[in-house]
Amino acid sequence: MVDDFMDEHQIQMEVETLRGKKVELSNKKLVKGNKIEIKGITAAQADVEVTFSFNSLDKAEPFDPSWDRYDAQKLCGQKDSTVQGGLGPFGLVTLASKNLEEYTPVFFRVFKDKEKHLVLMCSDASRSSLKNETGAYRPSFAGFVNVDLSQKKLSLRSLIDNSVVESFGAGGKTCITSRVYPTLAIYDNAHLYVFNNGT
Repeated sequence: MVDDFMDEHQIQMEVETLRGKKVELSNKKLVKGNKIEIKGITAAQADVEVTFSFNSLDKAEPFDPSWDRYDAQKLCGQKDSTVQGGLGPFGLVTLASKNLEEYTPVFFRVFKDKEKHLVLMCSDASRSSLKNETGAYRPSFAGFVNVDLSQKKLSLRSLIDNSVVESFGAGGKTCITSRVYPTLAIYDNAHLYVFNNGT
């Protein structure tokens, strides 16, 4: 009997052969309003891993009791990547056109709720395309990440494949997949950034 299935090691080796060159940046400081472009890769097809660290949780925004803590998507729509906050928003700007006419941000925002911190993770497709289709569905997708912030670090991995952005927060504790249809940010015209719009 022949086993048609590859073992996990063989699969990993196959995946590694598909990868291009590795680009690594470390110890970059992201001040409020700052973004850093990740160069030397094909931004329309990338596997990106980033770890954000912060000195303190003191700047986390208070979680407003009027917000629905079970509707992360609505909160993400209200507190998108352009709304400056305390500890966040910070994350990746994926499938971005050169002048940011189109982009899909994937980001975190940390809130303080009574005695604990809440981490909101968002993938916002609202600015992902210049296509002006009536009734085009470009929502924000979001979830709260159940993560221990005692180390003052948050990790984000995003797999980008032309029109799909699949992101894993805190080692996969929250996963969000977005389908987008950029018109400018395609192939070699796509850009990728890390950003911070928090205090």
